[in-house]
Amino acid sequence: MTAQFDHQLLHPRNWKPAIGYANGILADGQTVYVGGQIGWNGDQVFESDDFIEQIRQTLQNIVDVLAEADAGPEHLVRLTWYIKDKREYLARLKEVGAAYRSVLGKHFPAMTMVQVADLVEDEAKVEIEATAVLPRVG
Repeated sequence: MTAQFDHQLLHPRNWKPAIGYANGILADGQTVYVGGQIGWNGDQVFESDDFIEQIRQTLQNIVDVLAEADAGPEHLVRLTWYIKDKREYLARLKEVGAAYRSVLGKHFPAMTMVQVADLVEDEAKVEIEATAVLPRVG
């Protein structure tokens, strides 16, 4: 059987380029929904209170969950970020990008980022939920 994965970036021709995200993705296949992940490890322990390290761990947690479905970062079609401090995000944007690329590479799905008043785990500075589409087999 051959895996067939077809996803198409959706970007209106007259819009400025999207940098670091996609405006939309058209995908066909089996869907994986990853619940909100935070910056703790598999033992539910925060190894760092640093914003960038928590982002890196959060993204790694998403990759680890995707691996359970034989999926990888290339299958991501959507990420929704919940952050506590948009000022810290904006001030450290280059570091955020480096942490992102170190875990997910240069694959940029459709993304939304929202600043929230708080997250359930007091130590968490970021929570990210993900949607991935795996190739159809056949």
